Amino acid sequence: MTHDIVDQIAGVTPELDALRRRRPVTREQLQASFDALFRPVSAEHVSQEERELIAAFATSLAGSTDETAAFYADRARHADPERADVVLTEAAAAVGSGPFGSYTELGLQDESTDGERYTPSDAVTAALGERLGAALAHTHLLVLRPREASGADLGRLLAAGWSADGIVTLSQLVSFLAFQQRVITGLRVLAAAGIAAVSESEEEAA
Repeated sequence: MTHDIVDQIAGVTPELDALRRRRPVTREQLQASFDALFRPVSAEHVSQEERELIAAFATSLAGSTDETAAFYADRARHADPERADVVLTEAAAAVGSGPFGSYTELGLQDESTDGERYTPSDAVTAALGERLGAALAHTHLLVLRPREASGADLGRLLAAGWSADGIVTLSQLVSFLAFQQRVITGLRVLAAAGIAAVSESEEEAA
């Protein structure tokens, strides 16, 4: 079995392998990012369970069941079965087709769009803990309403017990997952279409 996570999730074929080898730096960086975030030297600021649960939530927000979301949902269920059920239920109810948000720049206001905002209920917060509940709300913001992220949102994470280093890791995690998910979707589209030619899919997904 391949140790490259993108290959594993996408279901690498000889054609896809040849295609990915044309972008070796992107391939290596994706795997290095996964290792740094999910096989960290230290989980002091973000526990392994939190990483897995946040990943399952973030990758499920598109609303369609794809291989990336299924991969991280399975990891979350193994890491923390009880809270994983709650997180995945919340993700299914909080899906969207964003990004949404309001532009403040002159000339762009007409392009503003509105969409659902996610805040965990008191019952969900009690089940997950204030810290994880705040992280899910922030993840939803970064995935679907990135234009609205502000200092106040960081303040809510700090109030819930997140350290500055933990907030940085959370942001890196969500950013990486969004990129990885787009790459895998692109690769699977190419595989389904039987395309083995040189592709710019990984670069276009950035």
